Amino acid sequence: MSPTVDFPILNCSPMPSEMLFQGYLDQSPYPAFNPETHEGYWRQLTVRTSRLAHLMVMVDFHPQSLTQETLNKVKENLRQFLSESDGKDVTVTSCYFRAHTDKTTCSDAPFEHLFGDKSITESLLGLKFQISPSAFFQVNTAGAEVLYQTVADWCGPSNSTTVLDICCGTGTIGLTVAQVSKVIGVEMCSQAVEDAKTNAQLNGVTNVEYHCAKAEDIIKEVTRSVRGSDEVVAIVDPPRSGLHSSVIVSIRNCRNIKRLVYVSCNMNGAMNNFIDLVRPTSKRLTGSRFLPIKAVPVDLFPLTSHCELVVLFERESDK
Repeated sequence: MSPTVDFPILNCSPMPSEMLFQGYLDQSPYPAFNPETHEGYWRQLTVRTSRLAHLMVMVDFHPQSLTQETLNKVKENLRQFLSESDGKDVTVTSCYFRAHTDKTTCSDAPFEHLFGDKSITESLLGLKFQISPSAFFQVNTAGAEVLYQTVADWCGPSNSTTVLDICCGTGTIGLTVAQVSKVIGVEMCSQAVEDAKTNAQLNGVTNVEYHCAKAEDIIKEVTRSVRGSDEVVAIVDPPRSGLHSSVIVSIRNCRNIKRLVYVSCNMNGAMNNFIDLVRPTSKRLTGSRFLPIKAVPVDLFPLTSHCELVVLFERESDK
């Protein structure tokens, strides 16, 4: 996916669609939101584009004390501007609006669909992926292809392999290795799970199942379901804070999991996970430890200090 533009309205990036939106704000009777004084209205503009020329616009707005009738007019004016007036030349294919106050976080406030398609579609490694506004998808599609191909190669999957795709998002990694016996995905974002199911159908993949839950709430059930499998590989792609410790414990204690590919966007956040994977066996960690075999950084964020780190762990043989 082309880079997602995500920034406060007060600090607009000089890109065509954002410059156009800045002009819209300049003539708006509602000033931009000030995060220091908590005054103002327009909070944030997020733009997602794809290789297939799809463009999703998501606008965050602080309603302050506006009535619902006035808020409806704000949304209608925005819809007209982007679909019928000066903004139509940008060719927005999907538009969402979200109103939330300081007392509600972005995740608590739902997006409201204003016009266009309800999702956009990206092409990656010969597959197509539907992406909804709340669903995570890597912002650098070319870099993501390198990342996911690396993961697939290190999984070493065969027709008898079961893959646990933990924090699976819209199903991208699991679907790229779906030539295995079965893929089981776990993801807490309900919209991402729905996207993952749609993406499986979109690409004709039938040997997948998805669970909508926090990984720590369902990992014991999932690992129990694969204990009769001959070969199990786990793929984990957690948020910056890493996995809950109970997830690592369940992976350690499921002896069928012989290989684990860990994708980390924050090495510091993942460090506790790495330590628990390599700790000696104990009452809490009954399964043999995992040993790091190889690691490689993948640069998805050029000209920044950030990168994705892929680490292959293999379980130590029982003595």
